[in-house]
Amino acid sequence: MDPVPHTPGTPFDTTLEAPVAPRVISTPPGDSLGGTAPDPSATLRALWQSRLRSAALALCVGSEAFLLKRALYDRIEVDAETARLAGGHLLFIVHAANVVVLWLIAVMLWRRERVWSWAGLRLIEAVMFGSTAVCFALLQHQSTIYSLAQFGTVDVPVAIWCGLVLVYALFIPNSWRRAALVIGLVSVVPSLTLAVDFRWFAAEPVPSDQQASLAAMMFVLWGIAVYGSSVAASWRREQDAIRQFGSYRLKQRIGTGGMGEVYLAEHEGLKRRYAIKLIRPGKAADPLALARFEREVRVTASLTHWNTIEIFDVGRTDEGTFYYVMEYLPGMSVLELVERYGPLPPGRAIHLLEQTADALREAHGIGLIHRDVKPGNIFAAQRGGVYDIAKLLDFGIVKPSHELDRPELTLDGQITGSPLYMSPEQAANSAKPDARSDVYSLGAVAYFMLTGRPPFSGDRGIQVLLAHVHDPVTPPRELRPDLPGDLEQIVLRCLAKNPQDRFQDMGSLRDALLACEAAGSWTRQDAARWWEEPGRMRQG
Repeated sequence: MDPVPHTPGTPFDTTLEAPVAPRVISTPPGDSLGGTAPDPSATLRALWQSRLRSAALALCVGSEAFLLKRALYDRIEVDAETARLAGGHLLFIVHAANVVVLWLIAVMLWRRERVWSWAGLRLIEAVMFGSTAVCFALLQHQSTIYSLAQFGTVDVPVAIWCGLVLVYALFIPNSWRRAALVIGLVSVVPSLTLAVDFRWFAAEPVPSDQQASLAAMMFVLWGIAVYGSSVAASWRREQDAIRQFGSYRLKQRIGTGGMGEVYLAEHEGLKRRYAIKLIRPGKAADPLALARFEREVRVTASLTHWNTIEIFDVGRTDEGTFYYVMEYLPGMSVLELVERYGPLPPGRAIHLLEQTADALREAHGIGLIHRDVKPGNIFAAQRGGVYDIAKLLDFGIVKPSHELDRPELTLDGQITGSPLYMSPEQAANSAKPDARSDVYSLGAVAYFMLTGRPPFSGDRGIQVLLAHVHDPVTPPRELRPDLPGDLEQIVLRCLAKNPQDRFQDMGSLRDALLACEAAGSWTRQDAARWWEEPGRMRQG
């Protein structure tokens, strides 16, 4: 999982004492959060099912009203040949059949005791809107044939297409990309139908001005519908920012990543700030994403080291949104720290690195490999009046060592991690990552802290991965001559290509760091003076 980017003063706050007891700490594998709570996937599917049901009812009412109008009031006198070309009573039967199908779908979806599978819901969506689009295309065909026969002009019933597109945009939850694709497919049907009618049923080709006018109207409709769908999705996200999650009041969004969003929150009773991470709405329909989200919560909550981000609470809203509550940390990530203020003094780098190594030592001790150690996942925080407390974040792709042969909870079984800080064995996908992979990644972070750049870089990720596997690293002192030689040797040993040549565990690495001449040269007073400079520590 991508890290959650943090802005100064807006990430999470460290609090050792848990104000509320975590409701889930060690859930057996495969269980949902909360142990006996209902299947989250079923909750999400039920929500989508209710949206489809509403859309089906809207289409039913509209289609049935139009069908009754045709049956009671439409009396168009045409010759037998025109009636045959237009479809005559056959089209009326098709229209009636579509109404019946929509009512059946609405009734099926109304049965609350049954929650359909994802595949079933997608199929129902395709049948609903696909059959209605076909019916509307036939209605347009009939209208075109009758208009040509009676008046010599074309009268495309754009209103029915507007209704279909708007129902989809209003009722079906979607990302803007999927909305653009589906609505785009529907929007081209009227122009295609008109072109076919003139090709096969008219003596002349379709007038270019009429075709252009219809295409322009449908394009505008497509743009409005996609924009409206995007605004609706954005509005729902903004609503999340002011919603109540149990005793927590969300105040503002403070970070976002590939899978989740992080909000600053306040506990109503304690009046204390926390950070709440929510699974992204677009990921909520993905069972794999939900499983990885649950695993991140369980893994992080199982760690108790003070340099690891702490989980306080976990829950799920009635709408199926997963969230967990963690420390709110005033400060900034190492990535921000270096990018904004340049390479760190050796003593400060050692101070942050040895704390991170200690946090990883606990994880490795219980068989957990982080696999995504990088500057964005190490946070320099203020806690209890003490500055530069390192916090290790983002256990989204951590994996127990005994599960490293199983790709189910990684990203489609592909290489996971961040290319700039990935060990050679991860980059080549040639061996099971172990504690020494995290040693390499922490060494790459140390290189970044001390030089302001990662060990390898390139325009494409594959170039960086190959460099980790094959290329020698530039010694840090060539980039920064004032760097102590003992610290450089530690960094280079961490970055050895062969895992056997690295520090074999985090304890050994930490001991080596503390034995450096510069160790202890960065004091609490130094950290306090640095952070208390104006603009460096903003409270959220």
